[in-house]
Amino acid sequence: MIKRIVFFLLLIGFGKLNAQELNARVQLLAPQVSNISKPTLEALQKTIRDFLNNNKFSNESYKPQERIDCNFVITITSWDGGSGYAAEAQIQSSRPVFNSSYNSTLLNMSDKNFDFSFNDGSTIDFSDQNYISNISALLSYYAYTIIGLDKDSFSKMGGTPYFKKAQNIINLAQASGNTGWKAADGLRNRFWFNENALNPVFSELRSFIYSYHLSGLDQLTDNDKGLGQIVSALPALQQMDKQKLGSIFPNVYFASKAEEITNVLSKLNGQERAKAYNMLAEIDPANIGKYEALRK
Repeated sequence: MIKRIVFFLLLIGFGKLNAQELNARVQLLAPQVSNISKPTLEALQKTIRDFLNNNKFSNESYKPQERIDCNFVITITSWDGGSGYAAEAQIQSSRPVFNSSYNSTLLNMSDKNFDFSFNDGSTIDFSDQNYISNISALLSYYAYTIIGLDKDSFSKMGGTPYFKKAQNIINLAQASGNTGWKAADGLRNRFWFNENALNPVFSELRSFIYSYHLSGLDQLTDNDKGLGQIVSALPALQQMDKQKLGSIFPNVYFASKAEEITNVLSKLNGQERAKAYNMLAEIDPANIGKYEALRK
């Protein structure tokens, strides 16, 4: 009897040790592709979802309730009738706000070059040491990026190991010839998002993500101290190189956060709202229209 109990406890411990990081929802669409069948789409959708939810991307233990909520909406734009798919994807992730039912967006990124090859009925294999296929590399890259941003929101610069893993995926995929893995493939791609995340120039933004979430949003349900923490974190962002404000990392981050930041800071008094507006207008001029509500 004792042996059975010990064995059962070991199984539980092993399960916790290997608990996966992601809770991914996947939607595969092909509204303008007439030669692809619904069963084919559904099977591929399930294969992608299983890859994201069943693989381990770290050595850390995640409880079921700690898994990171994320969404992958993949739109097939053309299919060659065989294994070749041209596609675009919208990748979104969020993390819960402490002691509330609200989830705050961390990533909302569009990838216009989500092309891949996949043979019907096959599986997608995972490796962080070798390039297997573009679909495996794409999903692994975004898994590491999602985990990295989530870690940044809980510990200062905590996502660095995962951004470096994503960087390794980039290095492995560059020889494949697929678009989005190289610096020369445009300014708004996977290469540059990862370069920005690891570039010291954007360390203030990553520190802000930590302060905004852990010291700010997570404290709001108990008291208003979190508001002050958010406002006090803004001046550091003003130190970022103004020439870099149009880069993909700050652009993607603030595009997804500007409305939320405005709603949160609207609880400040009039003078403090005006102060926050002036800083945000300088830090993120692209979304100045959303911050206008702070002036009212």
